[in-house]
Formats: sequence, structure tokens, C-alpha cells
Amino acid sequence: SSGINAECPLRPGDQIGGPNEFQEFYNRLRKLKDYHKKHSNEIAAPMVMEFLELKNIRENPDENEEMVEFSDEEGYGKYLDLHECYEQFVNLKHATKIEYLTYLTSFDRLFEFPKDKKLNADYKKYLMSLQDYLVGFLHRINPLMNFDAETERILEDFEEKWATGTFPGWARDPTSAMKSGNVLDLTPFDSAEELASLGLDRLKTALQALNLKCGGTLEQRAIRLYSTKGRDLNDLDPSAYAKNKKSRDEGQKQKEVAQLETFIYHYTELLSEQRTATRENVERRQARTADEVDDDDVDDVDDNDDDDEELVPYNPKNLPLGWDGKPIPYWLYKLHGLNLYFNCEICGNFKYRGPKAFQRHFAEWRHAHGMRCLGIPNTAHFANVTLIEDARALWEKIKAEKNKDKFQKETEEEFEDSHGNVVSRKVYNDLKRQGLL
Repeated sequence: SSGINAECPLRPGDQIGGPNEFQEFYNRLRKLKDYHKKHSNEIAAPMVMEFLELKNIRENPDENEEMVEFSDEEGYGKYLDLHECYEQFVNLKHATKIEYLTYLTSFDRLFEFPKDKKLNADYKKYLMSLQDYLVGFLHRINPLMNFDAETERILEDFEEKWATGTFPGWARDPTSAMKSGNVLDLTPFDSAEELASLGLDRLKTALQALNLKCGGTLEQRAIRLYSTKGRDLNDLDPSAYAKNKKSRDEGQKQKEVAQLETFIYHYTELLSEQRTATRENVERRQARTADEVDDDDVDDVDDNDDDDEELVPYNPKNLPLGWDGKPIPYWLYKLHGLNLYFNCEICGNFKYRGPKAFQRHFAEWRHAHGMRCLGIPNTAHFANVTLIEDARALWEKIKAEKNKDKFQKETEEEFEDSHGNVVSRKVYNDLKRQGLL
């Protein structure tokens, strides 16, 4: 009855799925018996009320838990919807104006973008928008994916390539350090005094070319420059180098932009199948002729047809019949997606016609019975999950997360020994058995 659910709610997966399932079962059984003794004359609510409540949860996600949603362009996870990212790309200052179909092919070729044009706020904002969409799309189509491990692997690969200077589009120029000034050949000079004869300005430009400190008197500059003769710049004292804060900030900005690019590279690779399907779908829609468009809007029944009502209606496309016994209009048939069939393995590979019937079946008896046979509660966590393997994997993940929050006696229970030291239960028992307490 409704009173039972209010006082002792049976929620599969709370405690009955833990290690003390038998004790929890008998506790609930005792509460049920006590309740029925107090309310022996109360009318029990039918099971259909429970299913109606689940249906309400699924049809009003804003009022309850948030459900997975896809746009019309995404086709329930089959295609990508990159129109917003495309608009941002074509509005970049130095971006080539291309069509949407070309953009789907080349949006991950970020290494072709000019390197000196990447350090602006608009380009970084575009990369962040593209990354957020790809991550969100992956979360929606693959909720069981371990994003923490994937992110860690991507960052390790990026750090390795960045350290060696082999990251695409950000290759280091070995001569860049020599372009900031005129490098001076020290071979003809045998002492610092001979270098001093060149003057303050010439010694300053030579030190700047090597990224060394260029201040001080003429003698100090000459000694500092002469000390580099015949030596590797990496062997010099770090204090001899100039503190170029602007260069360090620019290098950090470059690394942040390159890090966004490496995430886009990897996520695009994971979505290669959806990307190919999106490109083919856009090509197919753009290639439709006027006759094919008109064919989609064709009327199935002539309004002037006065045939007998008992005759079989003309229905060459095998459309569903409406309330008047006649085929529904073809545009309505396409609008509701009745040409699409969705298979659910949990329901015994039953096929549902149209997305509306498919979404509605998650709250109906067939799907609930299939979930009950698997020993899994039919909660909102399993919305849009149709494969038995995925449902079991998600259920194991949910149970593992709940078990993490439980109290672990062996590791979390604390004891105090004779010396006042606080140790865990396991350590205390080991010391006690060894007679060390």
C-alpha cells in the first residue's frame, strides 16, 4: 500500500545489496508484519501506481533527476551537432571561411592553423567550446567510460611530446634563441680586454642574443661574454641568464592552448564513427532533389475519393492507421519517427517503433520485468540502457560506489595501545597476538 512505501520503503540497492542482506531482509519483513497488524483494514494500492510514478519521473525530468537529452541533429547519439562550434570557427579573425561539410572533415586539423595566431582569447574560447561539446557528447553516449583514466593517459602523452618538442603544430625552432640579437664569434678574441674594445652597445646585443644578463660596466659585460667561449650554454651558471618574465608567460600560454588541442585530437579519435556518420548524413541531406523532397510530403489518400468505407484503404507505404481507420499523413509519420525501430535486449530483443514509444517503454511492465529478472532495480540511473551487459556493468559500478562509503572495521576502527599510540584494528590485533602490548 501507499502507507507501506511511506514508512518502510523497499528500495533495492540501498542496504539489501550489501554484505548484510539477510539481516536487512528480515528487518524489513518484521516491519511489514508490524505495519499490517496496525492497518489490517487499509486498501492496498495496485502495482500500476508504482509504474505510473516511474512514468512521471521519466516524463518530467526537470522536476526529478536529470535525464540524458540529445538534440534533433544528434539523432539520439548517432550524429554530432557542431553548428555552434562551426559558427565560432568561421568568426575567428584569421580562420578560412569554409562550409559546414568541409568543417566536419577538418575541424581537428588544428596544427594547420598559424602558430602566431593561436595566442588570442577568441581561439582559446573556440577550443574550450569544442572540447566541452566533445566531452559532453562522450558522457551522454558512453556513461560507463572511465574519463579520469583517459584524461591521465592523454596528459602523460602530451607532456612527453611537449618536452621533446614534437607536438603537432608546436615544433620548436632551434634557431629562435639566436634571433633576438647579433651573435658574436669569440674565436678571434683571446681575452676579455679585447672584447671590451667593442664597446657597451655591441657587448649588450651579443649578450641578449645568448639570453644572458646584459647589465653592468664594460669590464663586467666583457668578462661575462668571454666566459661563454668554448662552453655549452647549458653548463653555465643559471644566475647568468636574464629573467625574461614575458617569455615565460608566453610559453605557459602556448602550453595551455596546446593542451586543449591534444584533448580535441584524442576525443575526435574516439568519436570517429559518429563523425563519419555525421558527414554522410549531411551529404545525403544536401544532395536531395526537389522530387525527393516532394515525395516526403506526398498525400496518401485522395480527398475526393468516395470509395466504400469497408474497402481496404490505399496504403502503399504501410503507414499506421489513424483514429478514422485511414493511414496517417506521411509528414506526421516522419515527424514522430515511426520509420525508426529501436531494439531492447533487456525486453527480450523486443523492437519499439518510434522514439516516443521507445522512451515510454522504460516505465512499462515489459522493461521492468526484464530488469527484475536481472536482479537490477529499474531506477532512473538505467534510462536509455538497453543492453544486458551495460546494465550489469552500470549496476556493479553503482554498488561499488556505495560500498566505498561504508564503514570498514579493519582499516577505520581505531584502538589505543598501552603506550597511548592510536593504531588500526588490524595492527592492534597483530601486536596483541605477538604479545607486544
